[in-house]
Amino acid sequence: MSPAELAVWRTMLRAQVQISRRLQADLLADHDLALGSYDVLMHLGEAPDGRLRMNDLADRVLLSRSGLTRLVDRLQRDGLVVRQSCTSDARGLYAVLTPAGRARLADATPTYRQGVREYVLSRLDEPDLSTFGSILDKLADESAQRP
Repeated sequence: MSPAELAVWRTMLRAQVQISRRLQADLLADHDLALGSYDVLMHLGEAPDGRLRMNDLADRVLLSRSGLTRLVDRLQRDGLVVRQSCTSDARGLYAVLTPAGRARLADATPTYRQGVREYVLSRLDEPDLSTFGSILDKLADESAQRP
């Protein structure tokens, strides 16, 4: 890896951490909601009937199965999510957004979106945004990844 390549890699990691920390701080300060919890609520809120299988949810929020289980445990204790059995697979479970979870998501979403705008989007002009989107598409393309 060349020094320039290493610098780009480290800058990407630093930017991701800084943006995540700022979003986390905003969500905690304004809504007492961690970024990971917001991410789970957001994905459930976007899902049909506010429910996703735990495995699918873990893939979307980029957590291990055990990490998601612990997070959903906390969200369930807070009344924001419930678990439901899967009728077609006795071992399968759904995470389901509760009305309280939907309300908390609705309250926190403007803060989250404002943070994304302030910490990312406002710093990019249209050509930057287009280029950045193309680069991220390449990086997120799982078909191009090695097994």
